[in-house]
Amino acid sequence: MLNVKVLSGSMIAALLAIGSYLTLISTPGSTVALRATNVLGEAANAAQKTPSASLTISDRTIGAAKVGMTFGGLKKALGSTAQFKVQSPFMVDFDAVAVSQSGKVQYRIIYAAGTKLKDTDVIELLMTDNSSYKTVQGVGPGMTLKQAEAIYGKATLSYNVDNEMRENVVFAKQPTRNIMFVPKAEGKQFGGVYGAGQGGFYQTNKYHPNAVIRSVMVRK
Repeated sequence: MLNVKVLSGSMIAALLAIGSYLTLISTPGSTVALRATNVLGEAANAAQKTPSASLTISDRTIGAAKVGMTFGGLKKALGSTAQFKVQSPFMVDFDAVAVSQSGKVQYRIIYAAGTKLKDTDVIELLMTDNSSYKTVQGVGPGMTLKQAEAIYGKATLSYNVDNEMRENVVFAKQPTRNIMFVPKAEGKQFGGVYGAGQGGFYQTNKYHPNAVIRSVMVRK
């Protein structure tokens, strides 16, 4: 388990722990040729309208929230239209501030458990499971992995037992590694279908038919 208290308040090391295996996945040997199917047709079916700036996920932002800005800066940008609620605990080692508008959670600011997010603190990790938010290519929460593959290429799913078994999915042609996709398959422990692992690290290109993108995270 990652002991965030040892990090002396630094979220950078925690972020590296979350994404430590993305580099392993993105090695040249792991890229698999696209299936001999009508990929263009699938992409056309999966493509969404380009989201407005207020609903766009980029390598730095989720809507108005941007990694690198302060929590107070986000409050000022959103004004009285937003509500902020601490969720503690949120997941192992991390707490969150849920940012809501019109009674619905838009996204969350993730930070080290056992600490308090102050207005002067810099945002280093954002997450959304709101299906209104999408990348400029139209990929976001709620989309099936099959649809996302038609846009971003072959999906590789993985988890590491040393990182609380948090599962991620990386696509062969996704434009940045600062965006992390978290999969799920209803009724299953993981979105992926795994075989034997190596040193606690498990990786696969197979996934359950009902696997979707559960949430999207943007890291500094």
